[in-house]
Amino acid sequence: MATQTNTNSLGKTRDFGKFLKGVRSELKKVNWPNKKELTSYTGIVFLTCGVAALGIWFVDTAFGQILKWIIK
Repeated sequence: MATQTNTNSLGKTRDFGKFLKGVRSELKKVNWPNKKELTSYTGIVFLTCGVAALGIWFVDTAFGQILKWIIK
């Protein structure tokens, strides 16, 4: 059975500080996009969402028409 260490509140604070230092060091390793890349990626996301919305609208309309045709 595993035993828990650092059960006091001071130990938890130190662990949280260590965690934040780790997060900060990992974020420094991230290759962040520049403004041109970010604009391009944003456009691609909007375009993809628009195409998906149009596709869903088309399929929904087609199924609605087919259902009306079957019910009549």
